Amino acid sequence: MPGRRLVLGEGPEHAARQLAMMCALLAVLSLAESLLSPDGRRWALPAVGAVSAGLAAVAWWSPWPRYGPRAPLVLCVPLLGVLCACAWAFAGYGVGTAPFLMLLAAWAGLHYTARTALALGPFLLLVYLPPRIAVGQTPVMLASAALFVCMSAGVGVLIARQVAYHRRAREEVRRMERWRAALTATLAHDVRSPLTSVQFAVECLADGEDDLPPARREAIAATALRQVNRIRRLAAGLLDADRVDAGGLRLDLETVDVRSLAEEIAGYLNAPVAVEVPEGLTVRADPERLEQILVNLATNSIRHGAPPIVISARRQGRAVSVCVRDHGSGVPEDKREMLFSRFSSADTSPDSVGLGLWITQELARAHGGAVSYAPADPGSRFTVTLPGDGPVPAERADERAAR
Repeated sequence: MPGRRLVLGEGPEHAARQLAMMCALLAVLSLAESLLSPDGRRWALPAVGAVSAGLAAVAWWSPWPRYGPRAPLVLCVPLLGVLCACAWAFAGYGVGTAPFLMLLAAWAGLHYTARTALALGPFLLLVYLPPRIAVGQTPVMLASAALFVCMSAGVGVLIARQVAYHRRAREEVRRMERWRAALTATLAHDVRSPLTSVQFAVECLADGEDDLPPARREAIAATALRQVNRIRRLAAGLLDADRVDAGGLRLDLETVDVRSLAEEIAGYLNAPVAVEVPEGLTVRADPERLEQILVNLATNSIRHGAPPIVISARRQGRAVSVCVRDHGSGVPEDKREMLFSRFSSADTSPDSVGLGLWITQELARAHGGAVSYAPADPGSRFTVTLPGDGPVPAERADERAAR
């Protein structure tokens, strides 16, 4: 097994060691064939073997990770030179020149891109065809040789495409494993805490019966409801994340009055939120999803920022920008780059799994918009840009006011 780990794998070190094995095989075959070749050709084979052995040593023991992932490709130049000399000395027949050319193309496809394997094709032709032309082989044999080289390059391209496919599939599996591990951690940690609070509240209400004062009973019930809402938000975030991954997020678009929606949201948040949105400003959006966007941003500002929290909006050409600003310390620079990533470490509140800002970004994109962060000096400013809509008709505005 240790020997396999030295040769099999990915990265420049493994690529170089596989090429070293190829060079070592070429050296052994050259020395073996030198015993059977005619006297006039024996001088070339030991030289080919010696150079191949030297290349094998360089390829095996050089510190390739220091030089970059594509550094082993440099070894193709001397190896092609050795194969070219061998082909000239033996008119393409000596020590299995053709199999080594195919092995080299397969090696390039195994460790590098399809373009690399394809770019190697002309060099293989330069190694394989001129010696055959020089000895006057028939056009049919030359065409067969050219076809063989093209097939070798094609094998390299096919291997490169297949390897790339498997790498993408493996990365997808790893991503899903990370998602599953994060989900398990969420269920084990973030859901357990509110469930404990709900259990405590229910036990207090069950044991207290009529002895509890009404105010105390209401406080316990309110605590239980807050924790239930917390679990509901966690579940909604996880479900939305799953829908985004599966491409099953659907929007019911309609004209939404931004001021009415912002005032409704400010009315049920657990902190004072000011609304500075002009009358009649509308967007084309899914009302529930837009509410989720603003609630996510507002609760994020409440958790991590400082009052006053302000929801404002303005028209920018044919789009509408909705801003949620707080007056806290802002987001540290080292966390801004990953702010909207899934399971962002910038969101460290106890009832969050780091999905809120990521879901907000995905919902904005689903609407054809975007979300961004900017320091507000002091505080943070999150801006959602969505497609605008015409002004709300008077009768529709009266209906919403009545509701």
